[in-house]
Amino acid sequence: MSEPLVPVLEQHVAQWPDPAASVAVVGRVGEGTGVVASAGDLDLERRWASVTKLVSALTVLVLVHDGEADLDEVLPDDVAPPGATLSHLLDHTSGLDFEAGGPGAWRLRGEPGQRRTYSNTGIEVAAARVEQLTGAPFAELLRELVAQPLGMARTRLEGSAAHALVAPAGDLALLAGELLSPRVLPAGVVDALRTPSRPGLVGVLPGFGRQAHNDWGLGAEVRADKDPHWTSPRNDPATFGHFGQSGTALWVDRRAGLALVTASSEPFGEWATTAWPALSSAVLDAGGVGPGA
Repeated sequence: MSEPLVPVLEQHVAQWPDPAASVAVVGRVGEGTGVVASAGDLDLERRWASVTKLVSALTVLVLVHDGEADLDEVLPDDVAPPGATLSHLLDHTSGLDFEAGGPGAWRLRGEPGQRRTYSNTGIEVAAARVEQLTGAPFAELLRELVAQPLGMARTRLEGSAAHALVAPAGDLALLAGELLSPRVLPAGVVDALRTPSRPGLVGVLPGFGRQAHNDWGLGAEVRADKDPHWTSPRNDPATFGHFGQSGTALWVDRRAGLALVTASSEPFGEWATTAWPALSSAVLDAGGVGPGA
């Protein structure tokens, strides 16, 4: 690092509404990845809110990799909206509204593949589909296929596959390390999570408004040229990750060789729209990839 990073993290977090927030920077350490600097208690359990979607999508994608599910199969009408596939559900192009009811009473915003409409229901329908295919509860699949292999021993799903993970920030950092440099999950699984799917579609990024190019992978948001955004303007356009209403966030910038995770008891709000980009810029600067490098 070009300057001591821990004081940088502590200085930023001290100005947040929750000064006890947990923050960790993950980088390449030896042959692998690990936390290179942190502030706050990484063992304190937090609700991940929509960051849950990253782990749920990875669970579905592992099953696809193993041949137990098909991304491009048009799903039965009693499971999903007409014409929708698992890939539509994971990249938020199924047409489902944010909270969109169920079979026979779907609330739709359009046809599959036409627009990026962020949807909790879409992730929940994807989880229900793989439960149907495997005969196993989704929480069990998530634990066995993703959490346990990555060493995320305290990660547990307490409800919706879209927003109900509970775990300490230390487990969030383990996830970030794997996304930065896959060593446990198949590389193709992580690539599917982060590679823009149906790029260039318009859509609304929650908390940041309409985006001309609201790019998304099969589970992760891709920064692209979004403005405003919750990462730094200096993050690589290929930066990917997610943030949640609980005040939790994770981004991975492979060009910089860094990932950043935050976890807080203060819900996402106006504070985060300025605090997170500012912290991201400071981390990039300290990592030697900012304008002062």
